[in-house]
Amino acid sequence: MLSNIDYDIFQMINHLAASASVLNPLMKFLSKDAEYLFFVGVLIYWFIRTDRNRRMTFEALVAACIGLGLSGLIGHFLYRDRPFVTHTVIQLIAHPANASFPSDHALGAFVIASSIWLYRKKEGILWIILAGLIAVSRVWTGVHYPSDVIAGAVIGNLIALIVHGAFKYSARLRRIETTMIHVYEKIEHKIWAKKPDMNSSQ
Repeated sequence: MLSNIDYDIFQMINHLAASASVLNPLMKFLSKDAEYLFFVGVLIYWFIRTDRNRRMTFEALVAACIGLGLSGLIGHFLYRDRPFVTHTVIQLIAHPANASFPSDHALGAFVIASSIWLYRKKEGILWIILAGLIAVSRVWTGVHYPSDVIAGAVIGNLIALIVHGAFKYSARLRRIETTMIHVYEKIEHKIWAKKPDMNSSQ
């Protein structure tokens, strides 16, 4: 029953590639390349070089590593074929016929977006919207079922919350985080000294 509903929703979204084909270039971009916006965003936040941004991006990367590792395990033990393997679909992008469940793209996008939201609410909403568009695009382009991207989104959000809570409430993890950031910053300052804040001297 659930698999039938999943497929019906998949068909409804995937058929938009024919009925609303004007959006296909955008959906292709979202499905294939929009994930790189998250990498660029994380780098920008990191190199703004505030303690808050450093902790946020550190936690986002830890959460992403845990999430993608867990996704690999789930995909191995709960293997599911891609839609284009077992059905006739409108497939807009090339993709290997590997595990479909859960969606790594949705998981990775939501784990980083949620990690940002936990620190920066207004900007985080925009990242979450982008993550949602990526999730929809993976169905639109024919490479995931709706349940794949929903599972990826749920797992990503949960892991972001768990990792943030762990660093917030565990003094030991907080010390490890602080130590690793400080070690990196000592090396960074030797290569790229931070300019003094002119306002602080006034």
